[in-house]
Amino acid sequence: MRFSIQNFVREMLRQEPETRFTARQIAEWIIENFPEAVEDKRQRSRARKTPLDTNHAMLQQIIAEIGAQRPNLEAKFSNLRTTEGRPRKYFWTTKSIEAEASDVAEIDTVISSSVLALRDETSRFSEHDLYPILSEYLFNELGIHSKRVDERKSRNLRGKGGNKWLFPDLVGMEDLSKNWSRETLETAREYQNKRSKLWSFEVKLIVNTSNVREVYFQAVSNSSWANVGYLVASEIQGSRALRELQVLSNSHGIGVIKLDPENVTESQILIPANERPDVDWDSANRLIEENKDFVEFIRLVRQFYQTGDPRPKDWDYHSITS
Repeated sequence: MRFSIQNFVREMLRQEPETRFTARQIAEWIIENFPEAVEDKRQRSRARKTPLDTNHAMLQQIIAEIGAQRPNLEAKFSNLRTTEGRPRKYFWTTKSIEAEASDVAEIDTVISSSVLALRDETSRFSEHDLYPILSEYLFNELGIHSKRVDERKSRNLRGKGGNKWLFPDLVGMEDLSKNWSRETLETAREYQNKRSKLWSFEVKLIVNTSNVREVYFQAVSNSSWANVGYLVASEIQGSRALRELQVLSNSHGIGVIKLDPENVTESQILIPANERPDVDWDSANRLIEENKDFVEFIRLVRQFYQTGDPRPKDWDYHSITS
């Protein structure tokens, strides 16, 4: 059987109408019930040189595809619905839109309980717990190879918190040439065209009205060298904080990612970053001179330009899952 997200999702949901499932639960069911189709997908991924050789990588890819197919699923199957809560859930119903609207009060109660439960879970995470989760999101959703930068490995330690305005938490490289033909690659090499974007990420557990400006300008300072910079948070408390982030982003160009530590595929870019055309190599050189993690990152970028191979195993998410 040919692998088909739309057919598989419909089949599962129709078996248990009115029952709500997350994308992860649906993906796990697909892997369990359609092993031949999943293996065919694995083989085709190898042929495309984007192998899904681990079970975790396959699961995450199917979860991502379910999320990407959501608008098409709802348009194609009138009985297939999704919730607006986090994590989003999928279900099959025979109720009309009008009948479903009568259950709004009950649904709101469920969603509110889910939000409270998620906040309780989030409180058990530390900022450091978010780094590998962010690496997973960046690779699976945005195609970015990332590395952790530990400010404690700097040559010039400036006391507790002294380097927080200099070093980002994660850095990343996006391979712009991964789908280019060999002829294009060779021509671009001759003309020295840009083949990558360099990214910078400042990670926070919680952003609220009391810290929003400080953490945003920390991201501005730490990302001044990169093509693209983002502030990443697992929780943004209140609409006022989000509005302030939007105002700051309009002025300074640093984007905002809401990272869901419980279901990474539900993470989203709330505010897109403004891209800078060039890397500020003077600013990058300062980080290179002071931090060996950043030196390793730049070395990997240089190797990519020399060989055309991003060497996935050298980056954080790949080393975690291998």
